[in-house]
Amino acid sequence: MNDPHAGTLPSTAAAAAKPFSAFERMVAWRYLRSRRKEAFISVIAGFSFVGIMLGVATLIIVMAVMNGFRGELITRILGINGHMVVQPIDRPLDDYAALAARFKGVDGVINAIPLVEGQTLASGVGGAGTGALVRGVRAEDFQSMELVSENIRSGDLVGFVAGEGVAIGSRMAQSLGLTAGDLITLVAPEGDVTPFGVTPRVKAYPVSAIFEVGMSEYDSSIIYMPLEEAQLYFNSEGVVQSIEVFVEDPDDIDAMRPLIEAAADRQVFITDWRQRNQTFFSALQVERNVMFMILTLIILVAALNIISGLIMLVKDKGRDIAILRTMGATSGSVMRIFFMTGAAIGVTGTIAGFLLGVVVCLNVERIRQFFSWLSGTTLFNPELYFLSQLPADMDSGETLVVLVVALALSFIATLIPSWRASKLDPVQALRYE
Repeated sequence: MNDPHAGTLPSTAAAAAKPFSAFERMVAWRYLRSRRKEAFISVIAGFSFVGIMLGVATLIIVMAVMNGFRGELITRILGINGHMVVQPIDRPLDDYAALAARFKGVDGVINAIPLVEGQTLASGVGGAGTGALVRGVRAEDFQSMELVSENIRSGDLVGFVAGEGVAIGSRMAQSLGLTAGDLITLVAPEGDVTPFGVTPRVKAYPVSAIFEVGMSEYDSSIIYMPLEEAQLYFNSEGVVQSIEVFVEDPDDIDAMRPLIEAAADRQVFITDWRQRNQTFFSALQVERNVMFMILTLIILVAALNIISGLIMLVKDKGRDIAILRTMGATSGSVMRIFFMTGAAIGVTGTIAGFLLGVVVCLNVERIRQFFSWLSGTTLFNPELYFLSQLPADMDSGETLVVLVVALALSFIATLIPSWRASKLDPVQALRYE
């Protein structure tokens, strides 16, 4: 007896025998499509997709913002402060010019800046006052500090170069009501010695330039003064307190330390930027790691939704699985069908989350400004967060880790339901259907 359809079953079984064949992909796709009696399962699948998408996007955005935050802080902190600070031990730094020249001659050193520092009370128009840190530097050194000298918002450096004016931050100028050309009065607690004791030193200086580096702590508290004038003002004629050394690679500071000690040719005490900011950057690193672990839980919850959705799908498709098995589909084929069904949710959710995260990271400052305008509040207060705008810096390695974690959790979540589907007894499934 010749049946014209006799070849259908063997060909179907043969197609199913091939791993991830067109037959298996077709069945997996049909299980993903929404039908009325499977609406509840489709809702769970939808929540799983949205959960993975939001989890991946949130993780990418948070990591990028924290990377940007750390990077901007390092750029501004190291743009203002030296990578290494050299201080004297045996005698004052009265040979600072020769020392700075020797430090500049060391391979890997960009600049060496002699520095005089002191705390003062600064006051402007109307008698308003604020604490300030005066930093006395040479005119050529100030011009070499590009983060400051190339961000002059008003005025110029003519007065500073001539040794007759000072440069202040934009936030200090705003709080004191000062503009370029106005006088700023500085009061130092350690001033002149008189028969009646030490009297505070009070002197007014014209504001030659107003700078803005984008870090509120510096823009509101630092005053740059010509070195010779600062030496006179702080009773430090002919000496400086320290020499700040800037190197090409701040992360390789340990290798530079012995070279600087050798170039000093005298007893000096050296501290680097990591030691001076260790607590701050350690706290940032801990916060970053904790946020990664917490936000990964969002992806884990979405992966658990995939498990529950697939388990319900397996239960609902018991009869279909039994028919596939009787038609010649292997248990491995059934397992791959449901694995692809769950993996499709995880893969598409991960890709959508990646795209959403990239879009948000590229426009994070515009989004912040929009929500600030919408709510009428300041969502990123520079007084609290140091920076004037919200930064985002996507790291390719971290982003890859996020994608791999999301895909791995999604794939693992599909294994248990897929294994249960492959172990379903077709006889029992048809008997109780």
